[in-house]
Amino acid sequence: MPDPMGDFSYTWPFIAAVVLGYLLGSVPFGLVLTKISGHGDIRQIGSGNIGATNVLRTGSKGLAALTVLLDGGKGAAAFWIAGILGPDMAVLAAGGAFLGHLFPVWLKFRGGKGVATALGILIAASWQAGLLACLTWLAVAALLRFSSLAALIAVAMAPVYAWHFGDLQRTELAVLLAALVFIRHHANIRRLLKGEESKIKLKS
Repeated sequence: MPDPMGDFSYTWPFIAAVVLGYLLGSVPFGLVLTKISGHGDIRQIGSGNIGATNVLRTGSKGLAALTVLLDGGKGAAAFWIAGILGPDMAVLAAGGAFLGHLFPVWLKFRGGKGVATALGILIAASWQAGLLACLTWLAVAALLRFSSLAALIAVAMAPVYAWHFGDLQRTELAVLLAALVFIRHHANIRRLLKGEESKIKLKS
């Protein structure tokens, strides 16, 4: 029976794009940076998450900012590098990188929540959509001071921005990213509904 997806000689580049994207995305920059800087294992601090919000709980704004840049950068890099071979490769590699961040094999598939990586991918796929998603996060965070709610609203709006500034393929990618971010924020959503979610603390 013929394979509707084509034989392996046709599909292996697409599989390779996903795998290589996954390996790039699975680099846990938050964990690496906190260990190198002498702050210990980020998984033993605060929420135990490896993302920038938890890195901030070490008291180092610089480390948190660098974590955002690197986590976002690896998503963008996967999209841009694979994009040399075409838009399909770019989307597959970016999706792989996002899954790598969420479920890194090195950490027993317990990764971050994907907000910075998703925003990096969006910026690479459509800079206008990515920029608007970032501005949405900043606006909600400034007004309501809930990092998780800002992230959820930003990724929920991302497919709308991608549809306006991009194309169907980029919109589908934005929908996938948003769905996975919502899944990873299930505990935050419960706390938000109960009024138990912690707010961003601003110090003078």
